[in-house]
Amino acid sequence: MTESYRRSGDDHPYQGARQHASSPVNPEWPPPPAHRPAGHPVGAAAPTPLLVEPAARPPAGRRRRPGRPVALLAAVAIVAAAIGGGTAYGIQELSHGDTAATAAPVGTTVVPSSQKGTVAGVAKAVSPSIVEIRAQSDSGTSTGSGVIITSDGEIVTNNHVVSGASQVTVRTDDGKRYTADVVGTDSGKDLALIKLKGASGLPAATLGDSGRVQVGDQVVAIGSPEGLTGTVTSGIVSALDRDVTVSTDQGQQQQQQQQQQDSGWPFEFGGRQFNGDTGSSRTTYKAIQTDASLNPGNSGGALIDMNGHIVGINSAMYSAAGSGSSDAGSVGLGFAIPVNTVKADLAKLRAGSQS
Repeated sequence: MTESYRRSGDDHPYQGARQHASSPVNPEWPPPPAHRPAGHPVGAAAPTPLLVEPAARPPAGRRRRPGRPVALLAAVAIVAAAIGGGTAYGIQELSHGDTAATAAPVGTTVVPSSQKGTVAGVAKAVSPSIVEIRAQSDSGTSTGSGVIITSDGEIVTNNHVVSGASQVTVRTDDGKRYTADVVGTDSGKDLALIKLKGASGLPAATLGDSGRVQVGDQVVAIGSPEGLTGTVTSGIVSALDRDVTVSTDQGQQQQQQQQQQDSGWPFEFGGRQFNGDTGSSRTTYKAIQTDASLNPGNSGGALIDMNGHIVGINSAMYSAAGSGSSDAGSVGLGFAIPVNTVKADLAKLRAGSQS
């Protein structure tokens, strides 16, 4: 908390000083102090004052604009310091230190100015922060994606990507491979936090504000569909606050990881089930709907605005695979967990919650 204080007597440092009407005093100069300088004996002649050449007067016909009151300037400085301190505190809380993704100030961009507003610019800026995740379990191996949020290897992904995994391996955009521990999970929001072993200097993503996302906004999706690391697709935000239902049962998730590798993660929307049965234990969350092409393996990857800020974690998509060649291809029905939900859940995940 930023505090301001003032020494006693600072309100009126020259209180009690007298000025004689006959003295030619420049009104912009401060009056002399009301007390003798320290160490000057009483009754002794006053020392000769230091002569200071007055500033040049403004040209005739022009009056110098009076300076702002000192109190006003001090107040402005205090307010600025308070705002700056509050902003720094907010970023530090979100970042979990000085090596993490920060909340993006309004109007900022991580995309090079020469490529601002382009899919190529977003891909170049954000791809290094997106990883491929392989989770090994008794049911087999599942592939998903994740978003680096700290330079020492904290990664956000979907709970269903790593749930029940006995071993998690991660491949970064530059081809390096790491093993990872599952730090915390939240099946109710389909989120998980993993931490790479022995990682440092990784490019952390910039977290945006999903509350500012509007229907029709252009977005970019980056992930590892079908194990194709660093795949980039684009589209728009089709709708907001969609109720998406997914399974929270770990056994059901492991079964679906094995059976649905070719048809995507099962979910419910609008009273219908997609990509298989979600089971009896379910949770529903508000999602961003997008027509950016998502496929199995995109789960846990990033949905990004045109400033390069993460606005969502891709979590569910309809896949027509296995339904016949006439239905093959993207149908433009994908969903992402809003990044504000992720930010609100980070403390719980970092605390090691396993729910």
